[in-house]
Amino acid sequence: MKLSYSYHVFQRGSYGGISRYFYELATRISLFDNIDVEILAGSYSNKYLNNNIAYPFVKGFYLPHIPKTSLFVDYFNYFYSKSLLIFSKPDIIHETYYSHKRLAPSKYKTVVTIYDMIHEKLSDLLTDNYRLTAAKKASVDRADCIISISQSTKNDLVELFNVDPNKISVIHLGYSLQSKSSSDLPILKSPYILYVGSRNSYKNFNRLAIAYASKKEIRSNFKLVCFGQQPFSDAEKSALTRLGLDESSVISMSGDDNVLANLYQNASAFVYPSLYEGFGIPPLEAMSFSCPVICSNTSSIPEVVGDAGLFFDPYDSDSIAESLQKLLFSSEISEALIARGKERIKSFSWDKCAMETKAIYESL
Repeated sequence: MKLSYSYHVFQRGSYGGISRYFYELATRISLFDNIDVEILAGSYSNKYLNNNIAYPFVKGFYLPHIPKTSLFVDYFNYFYSKSLLIFSKPDIIHETYYSHKRLAPSKYKTVVTIYDMIHEKLSDLLTDNYRLTAAKKASVDRADCIISISQSTKNDLVELFNVDPNKISVIHLGYSLQSKSSSDLPILKSPYILYVGSRNSYKNFNRLAIAYASKKEIRSNFKLVCFGQQPFSDAEKSALTRLGLDESSVISMSGDDNVLANLYQNASAFVYPSLYEGFGIPPLEAMSFSCPVICSNTSSIPEVVGDAGLFFDPYDSDSIAESLQKLLFSSEISEALIARGKERIKSFSWDKCAMETKAIYESL
C-alpha cells in the first residue's frame, strides 16, 4: 500500500497539535510492513518534519514562515503536490487539513480527519467561520472515509453536516510529552495551579481568572501559572487588575517540553476550563505526570478524562471556584484523582492511534 499525507497542515506554522498528530501517525505507520509512506510537504515551515525520524518521508523543503505569503505558498504547494502525485501514484491520500480543492484525482481513495466542530458550535466567539466551514464541508463530502478524534466530535459532525455515521470512524489521539531533564526540582517554589495553552475565546480563561480571584483562600495559598507561547496582552493585564490580580499571582510562562513537563510534575492541580474541545491532550499529559485534573463537563472532555477528573460547569465561575477549592484543600481527593489518572492514560497512546488508523487504510 502506498500512502500520501498532504501538505496542508505543515505549511501553517512551526508547531501545533494537528501537525504533531500527523508526525506521530506518519512515523508509526511507516514502520508497518508493506506500507510506503510519503509526506507531500512542498514548502513547509513545520519543525516536526525536520526531525530525523520524519525526514526520509518528506517530499519538499523547509522554508521559515514569511508574513503575507500564505496564499502564494498554498498555490505553490497545491501544484507541486499535484506534480508529485503523477509519479508517486498513491493508493490513499490522507488530507491533513480542510481545503476547498481536491488534491488527488478521484481514482485515489481519500481520508480526512475532523478535529472539532468549534467554529460551527461556537460561531459567535470565533471569526472566519464561513470560509473554514465551507472548506471543512468540501473535505468531508469528497472523503471516502472520515476519522473523528472523539465520539463527541462525531456526534456534532453528524448533527451539523448530516453525514452518514457509518462513514465516520472514531480514533482517539495519544500523548507523548516526556521530560528529558534529569532534575525534578520545581521551577516555581510556591504552590500553583497550572493552565496550559492559548487563552482566547472558547478556552474560557476569563472565567477561570474570575473564579481564582473570587476565593481569597485560593489566592493566598496558590499562584495561577499560565503556560503558553503568548505573554499577557495589555487587555489581559487590565482585566486581571480589575479583578484585583497582578503578575505576581497570575504568572505567564513559556518554554520547551522540559519546562512544561516540570510544571505538570510540580503543580497542585491542572485546570482545563474550555467551553469546547474536539479531544484535549493536556489532561492526559497532566495525568501522566501525576497531576490531578479539574476540567469542564462539556464536549469531548468527559470522554477523554473519564473518572480521573473533577468536573465543573465552564459557564459558571462559581462552579469552577468550588471545584478548585474542593481539590486544592483535600489531599484525599487529589490522591484519588492521581491514581485514577494513572489508570486512565493506559487507554490512550499514539501506537494505538496508528494501529486503528492502519485498519482504516486497509479497509479502503
